[in-house]
Order: sequence, then structure tokens, then C-alpha cells
Amino acid sequence: MRKIGVLTSGGDAPGMNAAIRAVARTALYHGIEVVGIKNGYQGMIDKNFRRLESHMVSDIIQRGGTMLKSARSEEFMTEEGRRKAYNQVSEEGIDGLVVIGGDGTFKGARMFSLEHNIPVVGIPGTIDNDLYGTDYTIGYDTALNTIVEAVDKIRDTASSHNRLFFVEVMGKDAGFLALRGGIACGAEAILIPELNFDTTSLREHLEAGYKRSKLSNIILVAEGDETGGAFNIAEQVKDQFEGYDIRVTVLGHIQRGGSPSAFDRVIASQLGVAAVDALLDDQKSVMVGLMNREVVHIPFNRTIKHHKDVNRRLVDIQDILSI
Repeated sequence: MRKIGVLTSGGDAPGMNAAIRAVARTALYHGIEVVGIKNGYQGMIDKNFRRLESHMVSDIIQRGGTMLKSARSEEFMTEEGRRKAYNQVSEEGIDGLVVIGGDGTFKGARMFSLEHNIPVVGIPGTIDNDLYGTDYTIGYDTALNTIVEAVDKIRDTASSHNRLFFVEVMGKDAGFLALRGGIACGAEAILIPELNFDTTSLREHLEAGYKRSKLSNIILVAEGDETGGAFNIAEQVKDQFEGYDIRVTVLGHIQRGGSPSAFDRVIASQLGVAAVDALLDDQKSVMVGLMNREVVHIPFNRTIKHHKDVNRRLVDIQDILSI
């Protein structure tokens, strides 16, 4: 292993820069040349390579986003596109790859590794925390703290005006952000893809709180919920809550931005080092993750095929504490 490439793909997540830094410096520590690949898989096809030295990854651990940029590549989804990418990688003399991203990133990495027999190690970077085989993904903790800070401010105005707020958070196919965010900010209810939405139960729950003179109500909604999102739910129930001034807030992409939390910086550093170690240990087509605070290697086919469920005990805790 003389030269490795590193790229970020899919949606950006706070802590990706910390992971890039860790990969680059760990490789350099072992005397391995590092090439940063800009714009994800499309950058491999376009040969958008940049040699990384230690000083080039200074002053990035605290920055959100990704210095290597991220992009989705339809061309890489084709066999011809992956062949073109492999030719560029081979010409550059890259012996192994570290890819930072989520489920879609790992699907592409697995196909690329199988077709061209090149070692690829993945680092889980997604705010949704929905990847099987790791307790935490890079960016999740920072996004969670962003949600809590925003909802705390929304509650101030909700209390002042007797308002019912539906707050939509990210999580297209998973409710991890909404569930933990709801518990952390004391939400009266959460609506996530993993749980069936029941308008009657929601109305009864809010009516009980209204009778107890609750001054505000915050309901967190995962954007991928089958109900169609916060605006759709608010429209469904507006006639049933005449005592409330109903408002909707969509937090959107502010959840992706910002300086990564200390937790995200640490796990990004851990996993960046672990990814290079995995390549040096002849691992291929695996994701490095954290389970029970220990680094683990999970084959791409397992992390892609298996579904990660929310903690059902946390669902119970939310129900108990929202009375």
C-alpha cells in the first residue's frame, strides 16, 4: 500500500473534514502517499485528484461541510462509468480507497471493489445515523444538537402565544433524529417512519395536555414520515385544535451545517485512523464503525442489506415523559 485515495460522497455531514484529516495524517504517519479526490465518485471519473500533505488538512477539524466537496454521480452508477473511474485510479497509482458517506456511497463502493478488485474501506458519514453496524455515524450528534437548540427557541415563542408547532427534521427513511431530538427537547409527540401515525391518538394526547393547561406543544416530524411531512399533518389536524394557533417549521439544511461537536470530531478521528489501519490489514469492501465504543469492521453487503431499527425503549421513554 503505497498510495491511497480519500473521497466524500452523498449528503455532507459535520465531521467529514475531521475524518479526512485523520485519514490523511494516519497514512502519512505510515509513509503512505494520500490523494484527495474532489466531488466524490465523479471526481474519480474526471481525475479530479489532489495530493494531500499534512499542512493541507490543518485548521479543518472544526469546520463543517467537506473540503473535498461532495456530489452524486449518475455516470458512476453505470458499469462503464466505474470502469472509467478505475482506469483513472490505476493511472494515478492508487492502491486503495477510503470513502466517507452513507448507504448510497457504500453501494457504489461495494460494486467498484467487486468489479475491479481494489480495496475500499468506508467511514459512515451521515446525519441520519441509519447505517447498520455502527452505533453512531459522523454528523449525527452535531445535527441532533442543532435540532435541540432550534426547538428550544421555538418553544419560547410557542409558550408566549399558545401555539402548536409541528417541527420537521431530517430523516427520510429513519426517525433517529426525531426520536432523540424529541426526548432531548421535551417534545409532546414524535412522528417517525418506524411508528404508525394515528390522528385520533395524537388528538387525544394533545387534548389531555390542553386540559392540564399546557402552554405550548411541540411535535417533531421526520421528513420521510408516511404522512407526508409536517405541513401535511398540520393540514389534517388544524380543524381539531381550535384552541391553538398552529404553525409549521421545517429546519431543513441547517441540520447539515455548522461546526462539528466534540463527539463527532472524536469519532471521525477514530474512524479515520481505523480506515487506514484496515487497508494496511488487507481489508476490503468493509465499513469501519463503532459498536459498544469499540471499532468494528462490517462488510458492505451487511451494512447495505440490513435495516437499523430505532431503540424501542427510547420510544417508550418518549411516551412516558410526554404526559
